[in-house]
Amino acid sequence: MEVALHPDEHTEAFNDRLKLIVSPAHTFGTDACLLAAFALPRKNERCIDLGAGCGVIPFWWLSRGIRRVTALELQEKATDQLRRSAALSGVADRINVVRADLRDAKTLFPAGSFDRVSMNPPYTKAGHGIASAAPADRLARHETGVTLEEVCEAAAYLVRFGGSFSICLRPERLTDAMCAMRSAGLEPKRLRFVQKTAGTAPWLFLLEGKKGRAPGLRVEAPFVMYTETDSLTAEAKSVSNQAAIQTD
Repeated sequence: MEVALHPDEHTEAFNDRLKLIVSPAHTFGTDACLLAAFALPRKNERCIDLGAGCGVIPFWWLSRGIRRVTALELQEKATDQLRRSAALSGVADRINVVRADLRDAKTLFPAGSFDRVSMNPPYTKAGHGIASAAPADRLARHETGVTLEEVCEAAAYLVRFGGSFSICLRPERLTDAMCAMRSAGLEPKRLRFVQKTAGTAPWLFLLEGKKGRAPGLRVEAPFVMYTETDSLTAEAKSVSNQAAIQTD
């Protein structure tokens, strides 16, 4: 299907069919691809990505055979971009794009509607760091629109008993994330750190909580991005595929 691109937009190919429209305001990075792989649903699971942005996580899942995905995003331009991506790729019937605030989850879906929920949340806590100049960047990077606690509360409402919620954040927010999950009834069950090389400190963590489960955290082997010769590791290549592990 022919879809018009705006002058500042281009497409990223996930495979021969799936093409995601990205722009300077609504693009994606390595962390989103890593989260998509970490939170990959089973083929027929009901899944939703919160704060979906341009739609990289839903598209990554579709490229791996997931049949249907719901994407919830607040910003109008991002949802328009994602809907056009779906039309361009011929998958409009497989992506339910919902433009809404995740804090309104109870008015949008019945409780326990999903088996799996994911979100790449704002990394910077309210009142910390230098605020981004662009409004879209501020919403994506800073807790100006939603807090981590509100994210976890929405996820806990949306996911079924025993279902999972996965996020990625910077290591300094690990305690915040675990406390927010547990407070919302999502028990942290799986944790994985991401390192640039085997000898460097982690720059990211991936965390999965499960609704209504007993305590007991499994820490997985670190995800290492680069070898000693500065090439992508085999695992990083498998996550990247044709769609965009960034190498900067």
